[in-house]
Amino acid sequence: MNVPISFEFFPPKTPEGAAKLRLTRQALYAHQPEFCSVTFGAGGSTQAGTFGTVEEILSEGVSAACHFSCVGATKAAVRDQLATLQAMGVKRLVALRGDLPSGYGLGGEFQYASDLVAFIRAETGHAFHIEVAAYPEIHPQAKSAEADLQAFAAKVKAGANSAITQYFFNSDAYFRFVDDVHRLGADVPVVPGIMPITSSTQLLRFSDACGAEIPRWIRLRLQGFGDDTASIKSFGLDVMTDLCDQLCTAGVPGIHFYTMNQAATTSEIIRRLKPA
Repeated sequence: MNVPISFEFFPPKTPEGAAKLRLTRQALYAHQPEFCSVTFGAGGSTQAGTFGTVEEILSEGVSAACHFSCVGATKAAVRDQLATLQAMGVKRLVALRGDLPSGYGLGGEFQYASDLVAFIRAETGHAFHIEVAAYPEIHPQAKSAEADLQAFAAKVKAGANSAITQYFFNSDAYFRFVDDVHRLGADVPVVPGIMPITSSTQLLRFSDACGAEIPRWIRLRLQGFGDDTASIKSFGLDVMTDLCDQLCTAGVPGIHFYTMNQAATTSEIIRRLKPA
């Protein structure tokens, strides 16, 4: 690939999952990622697992980005967590508002991700490279498309260095989003997020939950394969390789893969994109 790549993992919940993730990481390190990020559960519910996985990645000689959400958090708690991450040697954060845990009311001292970005900058200066989220197809809770663009611009104004998008399948949505936020003065690199297709039921469930649009032709083809996992994976590889090729040809600043703690499909997409 002719652009930088990065990988996202989620913290494993069992010793077996942790062992499997170590093997996955080693397989993906062969592609020389710029960094690997680790997700943070709703309300910080996976903090120990997240920090532990980040620490392992750093010990393996790879740059690690820690997801960092602020919903329900206090400034004192965030200050302590930032100090812990700095002591670990973390240089990169993915700053998010975060999802509310089930049955959890609004609370904490941060209302928006832009508030968290501004706080991190005020507390730590430029100790961290701060990534934020971008939504080419509009955040599902945004009041309007324009409000969503303004929310992104606010995160950049607060001190974000770059952004990673929600996954998408329509490259036009990404290119339009980048054009729109640049017109607002939010001129930071916006890295497209890519979700490899390995399971139609999983993809449909995730997409319905997060507001990512699956084009009708992709949805119908996936449904038509039924339980034929080999055909689903083959079709998914073709679709995602083509999307990544479009993005790389257009000169995107990077590609961020949502690996789901699996190596094979992501590795195959990268292999297909390498020059012959």
